[in-house]
Amino acid sequence: MSREAPREDFDDSGMKIAKPKRWAAGVPGVTAALRDSYEQMGVKRTALTLLKVNQKDGFDCPGCAWPEPGHRHTAEFCENGAKAVAEEATTRRITRAFFAEHTVAELGERTDHWLGRQGRLTEPMVRNPGSEHYEPISWDDAFGLVASELNALDSPDEAVFYTSGRTSNEAAFAYQLFVRAFGTNNLPDCSNMCHESSGSALTETIGIGKGSVLLEDLYRSDLIFVVGQNPGTNHPRMLSALEKAKKAGARIVAVNPLPEAGLIRFKNPQVPSGVVGKGTRLADRFLQIRVNGDLALFQALNRLLLESDAPDAVDHAFVDEHTHGFGAFADHVKALDWDDVLAATGLTRGEIAATLGDVLAAKRIVVCWAMGLTQHRNSVPTIREVVNFLLLRGNIGRPGAGVCPVRGHSNVQGDRTMGIYEKPKPEFLDALAAEFGFEPPREHGLDTVDAIRAMRDGKARVFFAMGGNFIRATPDSDVTEAAMRNCRLTVQVSTKLNRSHAVTGGRALILPALGRTERDVQAGGEQFVSVEDSMGMVHASRGRLAPASPQLRSEVAIVTGLARRTLGDRHGIAWDAMERDYDVIRDHVERVVPGFDDYNARVREPDGFTLPHAPRDERRFPTATGKANFTANALEVLRVPEGRLLLQTVRSHDQYNTTIYGLDDRYRGVKAGRRVVFVNPDDLTALGLADGATVDLVSEWTDGTERRAPAFRIIAYPTARGCAAAYFPETNVLVPLDSTAEVSNTPTSKSVVVRLEPAGE
Repeated sequence: MSREAPREDFDDSGMKIAKPKRWAAGVPGVTAALRDSYEQMGVKRTALTLLKVNQKDGFDCPGCAWPEPGHRHTAEFCENGAKAVAEEATTRRITRAFFAEHTVAELGERTDHWLGRQGRLTEPMVRNPGSEHYEPISWDDAFGLVASELNALDSPDEAVFYTSGRTSNEAAFAYQLFVRAFGTNNLPDCSNMCHESSGSALTETIGIGKGSVLLEDLYRSDLIFVVGQNPGTNHPRMLSALEKAKKAGARIVAVNPLPEAGLIRFKNPQVPSGVVGKGTRLADRFLQIRVNGDLALFQALNRLLLESDAPDAVDHAFVDEHTHGFGAFADHVKALDWDDVLAATGLTRGEIAATLGDVLAAKRIVVCWAMGLTQHRNSVPTIREVVNFLLLRGNIGRPGAGVCPVRGHSNVQGDRTMGIYEKPKPEFLDALAAEFGFEPPREHGLDTVDAIRAMRDGKARVFFAMGGNFIRATPDSDVTEAAMRNCRLTVQVSTKLNRSHAVTGGRALILPALGRTERDVQAGGEQFVSVEDSMGMVHASRGRLAPASPQLRSEVAIVTGLARRTLGDRHGIAWDAMERDYDVIRDHVERVVPGFDDYNARVREPDGFTLPHAPRDERRFPTATGKANFTANALEVLRVPEGRLLLQTVRSHDQYNTTIYGLDDRYRGVKAGRRVVFVNPDDLTALGLADGATVDLVSEWTDGTERRAPAFRIIAYPTARGCAAAYFPETNVLVPLDSTAEVSNTPTSKSVVVRLEPAGE
């Protein structure tokens, strides 16, 4: 087993297809995790590192944002979490010799998998105008270059400051402070592309854009809906929580166009029955819904609840005391057309009626969802309808019940809490002004889609990314790449190489940062950071490994160093003190951000602390009406033209967001390949296409435009009729920049009308 970085790239020529799995994890999951870890870290380093993942004295997994249970296993990580750690704690290194050997153009021709497997970045690098290569640059010169470009802009709004969800609370707070002290609210982040629809809908309906449940609520629930989500791949530790909920008596309804192995049966490798037994059946009911049919499903359930003779079908006491808009909502839902419901969902009335039986039998209901709900044009109305469903039976502010949007990146929710947002609330800006003595900009900034437009149109000339892989995370790949190349300067704060380093502005910088796994020692001594999980729990994270290179700097040190160089003495902010001791940052946070009282003391508690959530804690709803708001949401059925399919983008099992760990999707039966499209066998027959054929995916849009993703292998797969699925980022090219969700402006990656053409025609 080689620990050397691969020299040769990979293609799909050796792809093999097998039957999809009917269960997840078990011994194969453990084997895959250890194999990848040994390959990248070696045996000793693997043991020392993995045993600190998600532990009270260790570091937060750089993978997903699933919360840690109170009682933690010795091995409190999943297969994909181990892969994420291995990618960061790898012994592979990228030095200046690597960049001297490979031109930027050559890197642009490599696959995402190859780029990510080369190892850790070790020193700052610059690509100067006219050069084909990145070259070394000192930190001082790098900061000077960025400061010079920023200060030469005609307006601070000509700069874009992007943030990935893995940035710590401390780095995120310092980052937004620097950006606003510089003079702009251009703070797009990865939430704009993922859960912005959740935040928009929840803020309007319950007054806070976060989930309302804790892990204990799942364990106390009677009924859990898992909608538009594949926890077996994207949040594997959630399977353990669902298993515990099942053993406590909960029923689980899975709503998804694709049957997902993890929701069929879970073999928990932490217990003997998961190793040698059959494991636990998780989903009691599988509703194989058409893509974009979720709004219709929840409206149908709401209508049936209103029409039900069951005495507790509607919690009238809760509705009367705590909600607003019930009458208009009820009138709207009662007019629902059942033909539209059946067309939109692909379900039968019998399936929906049986689900109503589950609902009526449950006192406490949780609805979980992920990007399967958030990336449609009607995502915000869909999530508002989910809230309607929960409000009808008083299932918000009740133990064992509530909304549960499951976030991706491990601190994407914390970054937003810290102020990474292009549309900050006046109260936050007022507190920032009072704490630091300057007037922050009040005009709303650019979100991700608008930032791409601004760069495309020459209105933004500097792009700065705090982590992430912007080029591969965004829609309309050709337009996004052209927009990036239109910038005067692009800066990437990164731990590893990715596609965004190969698509540059006129001048480009790579600033290498410490990872979660590494010790962070500053002038004030060894530091720790904190993160917020998907359920509003804040806890410490302490890296234990020696840094991959002595030239690495922490994200906090990068931000504060850049702020000193760019702003000088402007505003009199003590950047040196924040860099020296992160407690200083946390003291500032305590005085600016509600809920962080006694931050430094509470975050040092072994389990951290829980942020307040008024709807959950008090049944108090800080909305414009002072109550939880029912909404009336128009149902528009996506009627796909004959010969077309409705495509959704998904992750493979060897993937986390834009990071490609490997080329296998074990649960779906795909080995050594990614350019595949999953299609129902009956649809293949109707289209006259064969399993295994190679096709181009051509997206069709209402404005008459088309986009093409070439050379995908068809896999006959038991997805919902009329629907198809393929991996992103390979299919991002199919989504136009201007196709976004209402209200949230999130790219519509889950409702793509496509036709399948034989490749090369």
